[in-house]
Amino acid sequence: MPVEGTWDLSVSTPVGTISAVLELRREDGVLTGSAHGAGEEVPLTGLVLDGDRLTWKQAVTKPIRLNLAFAAEVDGDTLTRTAAAGRLPASKVAGHRRAERTDPAAAEL
Repeated sequence: MPVEGTWDLSVSTPVGTISAVLELRREDGVLTGSAHGAGEEVPLTGLVLDGDRLTWKQAVTKPIRLNLAFAAEVDGDTLTRTAAAGRLPASKVAGHRRAERTDPAAAEL
């Protein structure tokens, strides 16, 4: 199942909901990505797609410094599951892949 694209994520934490944008792409056949939100962009590490299960890690510094581990189930253009930060309780994650826009002028070429 392809997961490449731009995903809008919502992470429900004890201190409120955090929004982020996840960018996934293939480079030389390898799945890579980055996340941005709260004024920072961070690379994803340990990014693995196994069937419909997508896992990755990322470090953030805002609103506080945390190392996050995500475990998600991908179903078409939706993504759900959890994000964990050390010994803190897991937070629910929900995401939706943005529709790819096509340039009408390019389609005419």
